Amino acid sequence: MASQGKRQKTVVVGAGPVGALAAIYAARRGHDVEIYELRSDLRDPSTTPLNFSRSINLALSERGINAMRNSGRPDLLEKVLSETIPMRGRMIHGKSSSGEFTEQSQDYDIHGRALHAADRGGLNKTLLDELETMPNVKFFFSHKLTGADFKSRKAWFEISHSESSKDTTGTRAREVEIDFDLMIGADGAHSAARYHLMKYARLDYQQTYIDTLWCEFSIEAKKLKDGGNPNDRFAISPNHLHIWPGKEFMFIAIPSSDGSFTCTLFLPSSHLSTLEASPSSIPTFFNTHFPGVTSLISPSALINSFISNPHLPLISIKCQPYHYGSSVVIIGDAAHAMVPFYGQGMNAGLEDVFVLFSTLDAHSTSSPSPSEQQKSRATALAAYSSHRRPDAHAINDLALQNYTEMRASVISPLYKARKYLEEHLSIWLPGLGWRTKYSRVSFGNERYGEVVRSDERQGRLLMSTNFL
Repeated sequence: MASQGKRQKTVVVGAGPVGALAAIYAARRGHDVEIYELRSDLRDPSTTPLNFSRSINLALSERGINAMRNSGRPDLLEKVLSETIPMRGRMIHGKSSSGEFTEQSQDYDIHGRALHAADRGGLNKTLLDELETMPNVKFFFSHKLTGADFKSRKAWFEISHSESSKDTTGTRAREVEIDFDLMIGADGAHSAARYHLMKYARLDYQQTYIDTLWCEFSIEAKKLKDGGNPNDRFAISPNHLHIWPGKEFMFIAIPSSDGSFTCTLFLPSSHLSTLEASPSSIPTFFNTHFPGVTSLISPSALINSFISNPHLPLISIKCQPYHYGSSVVIIGDAAHAMVPFYGQGMNAGLEDVFVLFSTLDAHSTSSPSPSEQQKSRATALAAYSSHRRPDAHAINDLALQNYTEMRASVISPLYKARKYLEEHLSIWLPGLGWRTKYSRVSFGNERYGEVVRSDERQGRLLMSTNFL
């Protein structure tokens, strides 16, 4: 517990992008910050990702950008954006009735705004490097949260990174005890912080696995001739998120700054089992459902990637509340893991940081009394839980709905007609405040719950006026 005159001690569990940004926000407010991470230093290329695969590339949008813009670190956003690739829309791949490969571009936004393709590891490194320049921040890698007492504000971590962490018998990792004023749990979908929070808060919890798994592939960068244009490294357009819709499944490709594309196959378990039983049929499956991919990834590379890369589930988590008293709050995937089909998982987590610290600031007290500080912090955390829950649940639902859009609706005439009408109404009648749902989610900071309500109102109006 912090005593009078002592700075608040904030412990962040999880050193991914969301946890790292939370640590930056806390450090900027003068807290003594300690950040604990289960894995070894995430900037080390040898560190194994939690999903045992290269991470799906991320789409950074306005919500995440706004959170970094308000971090109090003037150069942070510029550093992050300099390492991204703007994606102005989707490129829908298919095959014509004559058998020719087709590409159809669908801009995200009629005003020309773009998402930013970001490498998760690169983004994480930039944030951790920024933290390392802050004197009131300490890192503790290879520390596993094993226990927490949120009444006495103590936590226990097991250290696992070296032989020196073992006791004299050499059979058990050493455990350390720490104290804190506030713990921020940003340790992902399988959160240890949430697990221990559930022992104290009456926490409602819902976990759902959808009947779709994902597997990673890669389109390699092309060799660049001396003096060649760097964009010539890309086998397909670098400024689009590429989608091969398959109705029941889909294949996507997101550009990387080195000229390659990180690709992901999303497939129901029954189809996956069929391919697992006969890997040699994978090129034929791709030729049938994802035309043109085998000209970008060789059949042997498709088979090898399918066999060697894990086939991972997609989880959706909702819970409430996100806090207990004045001592702990969970954010990001720890609070609301979602499927990746709206590209909002990380963006929502980064926005959590902005909303959380804005709420803490609004309820802060100038009193040096620890009891008064705890009281104001408890009020703030309760307000944050109440405010953020409906928005987190809304984007969780939208992400599930967007899977249908990406694998099927993007080629639907009705979908295209509504998108055209809504985009042009935003130009023809700007006073109406008319925008597409996608634009509201990805290019604004409107609350997710309000996005849903606005979209429903617009849909009813279009139907009532017989536009659709």
